[in-house]
Amino acid sequence: MKIFAFYNLKGGVGKTTTAVNVAHVASLMGTRCLLWDLDPQGASTFYFGRKAKVKGGVERLVAKEKAVQKAIKGTDYPNLDLLPADFSYRHFDDVLEEFKSTKQLGRLSSTVKKDYDVLFLDCPPSLSHLSENVMRAADVLIMPMLPTTLSLRTYDQVSEFLQDVKKAPMLLPFFSMVDRRKSMHKDIVTAFPKEHPETLATHIPYSSLVEKMGLSRAPVTDTSPKSRMAVAYHSLWQDIQDAVTGLA
Repeated sequence: MKIFAFYNLKGGVGKTTTAVNVAHVASLMGTRCLLWDLDPQGASTFYFGRKAKVKGGVERLVAKEKAVQKAIKGTDYPNLDLLPADFSYRHFDDVLEEFKSTKQLGRLSSTVKKDYDVLFLDCPPSLSHLSENVMRAADVLIMPMLPTTLSLRTYDQVSEFLQDVKKAPMLLPFFSMVDRRKSMHKDIVTAFPKEHPETLATHIPYSSLVEKMGLSRAPVTDTSPKSRMAVAYHSLWQDIQDAVTGLA
């Protein structure tokens, strides 16, 4: 089972919408997928139309051996299950701290490895004990970025932090919410990959369809499968697969 974490220190960069849509695309390809919503806001949980409730909260989820399997919910899509978040996840850091380890999330993830081909982690925007666990558990860190100066600065911060992580995940940045009418956007998406060849080629365009996800509570790749945005998510998942080919 490969573990892909959608992560950025900065919020509002399209992390959750990417996680939801890419997970749906992967499931359409026949991949057995589990999306774990790690954000106490529960946005991924909301988008899939599920209740943001985990029995016993994060304390039970982390402490009980089979709690992860029992917390998993189905979605409306074959091959795609959801491990929902609830507001107790705001204590995730405190609960993990009790284990004095950055490997606990990896141990929890291993309990479902026989049931799924891919585990997607939708991570909250922070640098914390939870994110350290994510970086130890994940095979690949997928980092959505806006084509702005602050996003580039955040990328440098994450890259620098990963240098101190033993067996750090592969870092794959890509640009989201790209508006090619803006000269800064065009300049950055052209210049950045020249210095960072690990950058994924696909750009996710800015679109009002993201806002409509909150009304439909479904991925764009389901509700508007022929849209420019849906096509981009299919392309992004292919880019990710190509980048990790041969990854042990």
